[in-house]
Amino acid sequence: MKLLLVFPKSEGGYWGKVRHGKAGLVALGLPTVAALTPSDWEVVIHDARVTPVDFEQKFDLVGITGYTAEIPSTYAIADQFRERGVPVVLGGVHVSARPEEALKHADAVVIGEAEEVWKRLLIDFESGVLQTTYHADKLCTMEKMKIPRRELLNRDMYTTYNTIQATRGCPYDCDYCAVTGVFGRKFRTRPIAEVLDEIRTFDSKEFLFADDNICGQPDYAKELFRALVPLKKKWGGQTSITFAKDDELLRLYAQSGGRYAFIGLESLSQNNLREINKPWSKAKDYEEAIRRIHHAGINIVGSFILGLDNDDPSVFQHTLEFVLKNRIAAAQYHILTPFPGTRLYDRMEKDKRILERDWSKYHTSDVVFQPAGMTAEELQNGYNWIFRQTYTFPNILKRVFRSWRGIPFRTAANLSYRRKALQTPVVANDMLQPHLHIRHKVY
Repeated sequence: MKLLLVFPKSEGGYWGKVRHGKAGLVALGLPTVAALTPSDWEVVIHDARVTPVDFEQKFDLVGITGYTAEIPSTYAIADQFRERGVPVVLGGVHVSARPEEALKHADAVVIGEAEEVWKRLLIDFESGVLQTTYHADKLCTMEKMKIPRRELLNRDMYTTYNTIQATRGCPYDCDYCAVTGVFGRKFRTRPIAEVLDEIRTFDSKEFLFADDNICGQPDYAKELFRALVPLKKKWGGQTSITFAKDDELLRLYAQSGGRYAFIGLESLSQNNLREINKPWSKAKDYEEAIRRIHHAGINIVGSFILGLDNDDPSVFQHTLEFVLKNRIAAAQYHILTPFPGTRLYDRMEKDKRILERDWSKYHTSDVVFQPAGMTAEELQNGYNWIFRQTYTFPNILKRVFRSWRGIPFRTAANLSYRRKALQTPVVANDMLQPHLHIRHKVY
C-alpha cells in the first residue's frame, strides 16, 4: 500500500507563507501520522505550499490536514484525488470542528488526535470496510510516542526543521482558541527522558518547542530545562506571560538555551482580557513582566489581537507605543478571527456578526466579522498601519539594539517580519479615524 500525506497551502495572510521556496517551521501532524503508519506501507509527504501536487501519481490512500485558512486548498486537493478514484482521509483542527462539512470532500474524517484512531482506520481500509468517521474518544497518553518521520521531508524547504512537542493541551481556555477543542484542557506531559532522546537525534544546535505552552506545568518545565542544560542547544517556545513571576523558571529557561519566548499578550485592555476568558493575564503587570524576561536574557515575540470588543481606533497607536517603549524584540499582530470550534465563533454566529464565510480569509490578516468599536474598514486599515509602522527601520533599530545580548536573533526576526509587513497595503494617516492622533515620533 502507498500513502500520500499532503500539507495544503493558504493563499492569503502573512504568517506561514512560503518565500523563496521555504515553508517556515515543520508542522508535526503529518510526520507523526507517517510514524504511526505500519512499516509495510510506503509513505510520501508532499508540501503543496512549496510545489504543486502531481495528481497523476499512483497512491492507494491520501491524507490531508490543514488549518482553517488552508481548508479551501485541502478540499480542492481532496476533490481532485477523489475524481481519480483515490480515497481521501481528512483531519486536523478545522475538520474536527466541522466534520460534516469535510465529509463532502472526503471518504473519511478523523476527529481529534490521530494516535487513537489511525491504526484502526488503516486496518479498516485494508479490509475494505473504511468508516466515514473516526472519533478519538479519549486523549492519547504521551508515553512511548512515535518520533515524527522528519526524514520524509525535504529539509531545504523549511527555515525551522527541528520541531518537537514535550506537552499537549493548555490549562487555560481562551474563547478565541481552537486548541482545547482537539488537544483538551488537560495538560499532558511527555517523559523527559523520551523528549531528550528525540532532541539528541537533531543534527543542528537549534530547535523549536511546538507546544502551546511549554511552561504550562512549571514543575515539569523546570525539570525539563535542567535536563536540557548539558545538551547545549538553543531553542524557543511558546509560553504564557505568567512564567515571568517565577525567578527559577526564568533562570532555567535561559540557562537551558531558551533564547526567545512567543507570548500571547493579546491586549492592553483588562476588559478585553476578561471578555475573552483570559482574566488571569494582567495587563497592568505586563511592563514589569517584560522587564524581568529581558533581564533573564530572553527575547520576546509578542502576539497581539486587534479588533476585540473594547478596542476603538486608538488601539493601534496605543499598542505600537507599548511595543516600542518596552522594546519587544518582535511583534505579531492578528485581527480577531472567530475560528470554527471556538466559543468566539458560536457567540458571533448567534449575534449575526460574521461577515465572511470564505475560510481562505480566516488567516488573521483580514476582517471577517463586524467589530464592536470601529468599522471593518477602520480595523483593516489600522492593522495594516501598525504592522508597517512596527517594522520601519528606525523602529526596528530601537528594539534590536536595546542590549548587546541577543542582537542576532532580534535582527533576523525583524528582517523576516519586515518582509511580511511590506506586503501589507500602505495606509495614509488620514485614512484612520480623525480623532486618532498619529505622531511621527520614533520612540
